[in-house]
Amino acid sequence: MPEPASLLVAAAVLVGDAQRGAAIAASRSEGLCVLCHALPGVPAAQAGTLGPDLGGVGARYTREQLRERLVAPERFNPHTVMPSATRADGFTRVAPARAGQPLLGPQALEDLLSYLETLK
Repeated sequence: MPEPASLLVAAAVLVGDAQRGAAIAASRSEGLCVLCHALPGVPAAQAGTLGPDLGGVGARYTREQLRERLVAPERFNPHTVMPSATRADGFTRVAPARAGQPLLGPQALEDLLSYLETLK
């Protein structure tokens, strides 16, 4: 499944900010990464254990590999519970205020990728 054209344009035009990305990853209301993943600098009691620890993820994957895992996680595990960060439909049990919206917009995705790249 190819990436939506808007994400390819965003990747070519937008510059990510790792500091903003760290805040997005640790947010329990924006990026939501911390709900399922342990993150460096986040106390274990505040981090999830459902997904893998994200420490070192920047050493294991390139930026484009990370992007693919965020945009289409089902490509790597068809049974994953991780949602696509950019899809806006097909979800269940979504808060009414978030219905029909992607988890991350183009700038937030670039910011998160910049942060994940720092986790070496």
